[in-house]
This record gives sequence, C-alpha cells and structure tokens, in this order.
Amino acid sequence: MTGPAWPIAALLVGYPVWWALGFGGLSVIVLAVPMAVLLWRRRPIRVPRGFGLWLLLLAGYLVSALMLTETPPGTYGAFGPGRVVGYGMRLALYVSILIMVVYLGNLTRRELPQLRLVRMLGVLFVTTVAGGLLGVFLPGFSFTSPVELLLPEWIGGNSFVQNIIHPTAAQTQKVLGFSLARPEAPFEWANAWGSNASVLLVWFVIGWWVYGRTRHRVFVAVVLALAAIPIVYSLNRGLWIGLGLAVLYLIVRVGGRTRVALCGAAAAATLAFTLSPLASVFAQRLDKPHSNDIRAFTVGATLTAAGHSPVIGYGNTRNARGNHRTITTGKTDWCDTCGHPPLGSDGQLWLLIITQGFTGAALYVAFFLGAIRRHWRDRSPIGLGGVLVMGLVLLYMFVYDGLVTPLSLYLISFALLWRNAEQGDHA
Repeated sequence: MTGPAWPIAALLVGYPVWWALGFGGLSVIVLAVPMAVLLWRRRPIRVPRGFGLWLLLLAGYLVSALMLTETPPGTYGAFGPGRVVGYGMRLALYVSILIMVVYLGNLTRRELPQLRLVRMLGVLFVTTVAGGLLGVFLPGFSFTSPVELLLPEWIGGNSFVQNIIHPTAAQTQKVLGFSLARPEAPFEWANAWGSNASVLLVWFVIGWWVYGRTRHRVFVAVVLALAAIPIVYSLNRGLWIGLGLAVLYLIVRVGGRTRVALCGAAAAATLAFTLSPLASVFAQRLDKPHSNDIRAFTVGATLTAAGHSPVIGYGNTRNARGNHRTITTGKTDWCDTCGHPPLGSDGQLWLLIITQGFTGAALYVAFFLGAIRRHWRDRSPIGLGGVLVMGLVLLYMFVYDGLVTPLSLYLISFALLWRNAEQGDHA
C-alpha cells in the first residue's frame, strides 16, 4: 500500500471499505485521479495494442451526447437531470477504467509482480463469496452509506445511482414463482455479482491453487465449497453457463496429467453437487425460465429504438412503452417500480447499441476479440486465464451489463494479458 501499486491494492483489497462508504464500483473513478497523476510523472507512457479501439469507443460515447434529448419511437420519458447523471457516470467510468489499464501496464514487474496482482483479485473473490453468503443468510441486510447521506436527492434518488451508493446484501425477486433473495453484496445488483464471481474465481484458482502451496490449496478447496452456496442461490443462469464453458475450455487447452486431474476434479464436484440440497434449487431455476420473455421484449425494443439512430445511439438508456404482456404498463408517480427494465439493461451489448449505436457495439466486440487473437498462444496460467476471461466477456455481453464493476474486472484481466506479453510470465 506504500509503493506505486497502492491505488490497485486500494481498489481490489480495500473494496469492502469502498462498498461500505457507498462508492462501490465508483471507487475506480476516485482512484483514477492519483493513477493519472502518477502516470503523468513517468512519461513516456506505453499503451497496449487495441488501445485505439477503446479510444474510438470513448469518442463515440462523447458524440452520442448529442442525442440525449431525443425520444425514439416506442419509448417514453422526458429529458431531465437523471438522464444527464447516468450519462456522466458512465462517461467517468469509461475514462477511469482506461486510465487504470494504462497505469497497470506501465507498472514494472518489480513494482507490481503478476502474481501479486492475481492474488489481489483472489482476495476480492473471497470478499465476493462472503458477500454472497451474507445475501443468502441475511438477505434483508442493508444500510445507508455516508455517500448516500451527502448526495442531494435529485442525484441520490436516481435508480441507477441508488443501486451503487446504497449497500444491500441481496435482491429479492420472484424468479421461481415466489420471493427469493439473490445475493448481490458487495456489488450493485445480482447479475453483477454473478459476472464478477466467475471472473474472480478464475484468478483465485490461478493465484492461490496453481501458484500456491499445500496450505493455499486447502484454503481454495474450502472457499470454493462455500462459494457453491451463493452461486446456486444467485439463480444466475449466465454464471452457470459461464462456469461450465470455462471448465470445457480448460480441458481442451491443457494437456497431460493436468487434463486428467481437471476431469477428475470436475467429475467429483459434479457428483458432490448432485447429492447436495443445492441441486434442487438448480433444477427449479432451469424449470422456470422466468426472464426469457422479459429479455426478449427488452432486446426487441432496444433494437427497434436503436434502428432510428444506428450510428451514434442515444447516449443513455430509454424506457420502453409497456412490457412483454401489455402496452399499457409503465412507471407512474405512485408506482416507481412498475413498468419494464430500461432498454439496454439486459446485457452490455444491448446497452452499447442503445447508447452508442451498432458502431459502439462493434468496437467493443472488436476490442475483446483482438485480445483473444493476440494472446491465444500464451499458454502460461495467466495467459490461459486471461483469454478465458476475454471469452467470458463476449458471452456475458448478451446477458450482463458491464457497468459498473464487471467492466473494471474485465479490463484488469486484459491488463494482465498485456503485462504478460510485455514482461513475460514471471509469476
């Protein structure tokens, strides 16, 4: 915490403190300021390959502000402070994450060894599991954060902002036909928890199992057993699919005794899970595809609206008229929770399409596909893990929003690949 890498340690290891203060995923914006200052002092600054694509994505978002006042056909809502606040927060996050990636790539191996960064991500995974267990066993836990107390109502009352600044343990939803808590602590919402858990699990296993000793591996086994509880109760089908594909990816890409051991571990874990009480919850979720119709409606409405501004989008999300059952449902002054989720809320791909048009979505996909192509031959543990995460990013863009915290973890994983290519795998 005293060397040049202290902002990264403060972000990853100190994340529970940021969450309790009400910053949560916005902590990267706060820490981007000292990162930018430190970067400026160590010029010349190196940038990764693919950097231009992200700059174009950022430039496109700036241009999309021209459409903030517009209301595309099939949507409702007047232009107001809430729309501007949402746009400003996303812009600040995009810029801050860019600074963070460049900062990570310019730290030397001595200033921040690869293994130390990977293990910091592993510590955040342990925090994620603890937050998930809190959401399962104490779902009603929440409190008013200091940031929430300080912000004026016209900002803090915005639903997007409220999800970030108000710490809660779980979201209660009727996914199975009855109220059930889905863990979200220490992140913004349940889907963010699912996305982050899978990405952090990759680095937790690499940092503390692959590069760990016997006592570390015992610790990993215990944490993973505990993690199964919130992973199942999260009811995140995207997370489950992502974990299944991750196992298949590793089986294909590793060889020899490692492949045999991985297959054996996967078989043993599957058997243990099947015999556990968690299997019934898993089966119930598969039997009740609660969100399919909702997602289909939102995606269709997003594509229709984006068709009226396909190049630069609308700068921010919009609200669709009606929902998948009726055209008359919508938010009112007496029912703020009525209506349908905002357009673009069902995945980063759809968010980019509504906010930045099909151009922004293409740049996003090209950025992560390029990372996979460039680093595919890196068969070190960090190389394999980084490429796996890049693949998960492309999978999750259909079902999970990248903002707020997931995108930070995606880009830290990208930075690990970049550092590996520049410095070699000396973990």
